[in-house]
Amino acid sequence: MKRTTNSHTENLHAYAVILAGGRGSRFWPRSRMHTPKQLLNIVGEMTMLQQTAARLSPLFAPSQLFVVTNAEQAAQVRKQLPRVPRAQVLAEPMGRNTAAAIGLAAIHIRSAQRNARGDARNDALMAVLPADHYIARTAKYRSLLRAALHAASGAGQMVVLGIPPTRPETGFGYIECVGKAKGEIASGRGGAAQTYSVRRFTEKPPLIEARRYFASGNYLWNAGMFFWRISTFLDNLRRFLPKTHAALEELSATIGTPRYSRALAAVYPRLENISVDYAILEPATRLRGEPAVHVLPAQMGWSDIGSWEAVYQLLASGVRGEKPSSGTISSKNVSAGPHFALDAHGNFLWSRDKFVAAVGVNNLVIVETDDALLICPRHRAQDVGKIVKWLESRKRRDLL
Repeated sequence: MKRTTNSHTENLHAYAVILAGGRGSRFWPRSRMHTPKQLLNIVGEMTMLQQTAARLSPLFAPSQLFVVTNAEQAAQVRKQLPRVPRAQVLAEPMGRNTAAAIGLAAIHIRSAQRNARGDARNDALMAVLPADHYIARTAKYRSLLRAALHAASGAGQMVVLGIPPTRPETGFGYIECVGKAKGEIASGRGGAAQTYSVRRFTEKPPLIEARRYFASGNYLWNAGMFFWRISTFLDNLRRFLPKTHAALEELSATIGTPRYSRALAAVYPRLENISVDYAILEPATRLRGEPAVHVLPAQMGWSDIGSWEAVYQLLASGVRGEKPSSGTISSKNVSAGPHFALDAHGNFLWSRDKFVAAVGVNNLVIVETDDALLICPRHRAQDVGKIVKWLESRKRRDLL
């Protein structure tokens, strides 16, 4: 997407920022520090990162992609995305959550715009997208991105994609919508999308609250996909995280110079460790005046693939992207390779090289690598991350 126009804004170039710095601890033993979830082929032949970039390719040229990752994974990211300019794979020296990661990308995009156009006042649009989500309906996804960028092209506007919930899930953040739709936006191929003002964000509510949210019909899941102008994001960063903004502006002055690497190492520890939701979006919904935060409902076959259980659900349902009722898949076994099952049902089996035989076992996750074997009930798949914490406490870096 080279530029987006709007009746009350100037022409704006658009960039996609892929956040690819997580560890994916709930996908141990396959996910490790140097090869986390987003760099693995969890679903399909391509890695999650490669799938994300491929979905974006009709809208964004490689020169319009920025990837934020960490120092341990940067080389692998560049290897997996060889068409993305090396300088646009941004390596954080340490994790500082999403507000800092997006801020790092924002100052680099602003610098690229200035260098390309020679105008210090030049602005651009930014789409912020996770590297490790699954999207079944890619054409619909791209039409929603077009609509979200259009809605975010107005000065001061911030847009987030919201997933219509299919169950009272306690593992996701929720977005409460306000009243009627703000308006319709053309989303490509003759379609239209509606945005709503956001009243508040709620992070991972208890089950009783999740049930209430689900029943009300006024809440959407927060997919962690954000859209705004560079200037809008940086203005809000200055307002709500002034110390982080000042530190990033200090770093910005060194981009493209020999001083950058040393400045990055010195500045990054000073950035506040906070998500963009808590740092900017939530306080922005409490400001007086016209709403600045809007949500675009997104029916696109989305899954965050947050655990081995989620992978099982996705693959057992035929990779449709919508979670089916449990009765339609509870008897299926899902295996990455040759296997035999006798009186065994609902198992997820992953072994790269070995034949797997399962007899009389049900609803298990079994994942084998060269140096580790995971066995757990599917309903305990969220607890796999605790194994990683235990290994860290024992300093078992050979298994991390």
